[in-house]
Amino acid sequence: MVTFLAGGTGTPKVLAGAASIFPPAETTVVANNGDDVALGGVLVCPDIDTMLFLDGGVLDRETWWGIDDDSGTTHEELQRITEATDLDAGPRYRSPERQTDGPRITHWRRFSGVGEFMYIGDRDRAVHITRSELLSDGHSLTEVTGTLCEAFDVERTLLPMSDDPVATIIRTPEGPMHFQEWWVHHNGEPEVRDVTFRGAETATPTNDVYAALDAPVVIGPSNPVTSIGPMLAMDGFAAALESTPVVAVSPFVEDTVFSGPAATLMAAIDREPSTAGVVESYPFADAFVLDEADDTDVDRPVVRTNTAIDSPADGERVAAAVEQALAEVC
Repeated sequence: MVTFLAGGTGTPKVLAGAASIFPPAETTVVANNGDDVALGGVLVCPDIDTMLFLDGGVLDRETWWGIDDDSGTTHEELQRITEATDLDAGPRYRSPERQTDGPRITHWRRFSGVGEFMYIGDRDRAVHITRSELLSDGHSLTEVTGTLCEAFDVERTLLPMSDDPVATIIRTPEGPMHFQEWWVHHNGEPEVRDVTFRGAETATPTNDVYAALDAPVVIGPSNPVTSIGPMLAMDGFAAALESTPVVAVSPFVEDTVFSGPAATLMAAIDREPSTAGVVESYPFADAFVLDEADDTDVDRPVVRTNTAIDSPADGERVAAAVEQALAEVC
């Protein structure tokens, strides 16, 4: 058994080609839910859903977001209504007293659906509605995720990092923004002064997550700040990684990041935006997988390969390097 930590698209891209090396029935994925957003009354869990749709065979692999060939009729009508009226179309946080309405897991990330600043397809929305209704019935996010995996015939075990709310907040000169507001609505353009994880001080990993962390752990080429950072911010998570073999794949080639805002965010928290900074971010890691062109000096075992992932075959190659690295530390 092996457990992968997933956020963004890096780890899913590895797993898309890894079935021959890490069979789904023998792997668990712990997904970041610090990026989740309650939008228009439904809870959207981007990192959970990327894995759900990938393993369910319906993921849009052009965007690595949402369901392939999904329609957007509801989203488009929400946009039309806003444009036809004097409604404010910008991301609209619910008022402070409304932030703690509804299931606790939705706290501190509640936005109005007026104008809907994130695109949500129609079949995708059905998932969010089902999730939100089951949460309102009193089920945990872990239980609801298991139900959705059953609906999509997912063989792999998929777990949220916690059943408690953790919200990734980007501190900017314009004020604090939820990660999705900063990244999706503002295209990651406002200057980042800091990144914090609201709620992490009281959130805890579930018993299922702790059990998963007893197995060897793989951190895919995910953003160390916003994809893995919310997990590590919870008491007990990093400590659990100290006591199990961990292999991490760098999302950088030296100081060049493959995609996304990892470099910007690492610099904002005074961490070198490079593979060296990734190594510093993961002191519990026992080995690393780096790109063959990455000459970063690492004080732990390293396996090098071409870590660019543009196809399932690329994912399989990186997974083979991960398997080799695990063999050195297990």
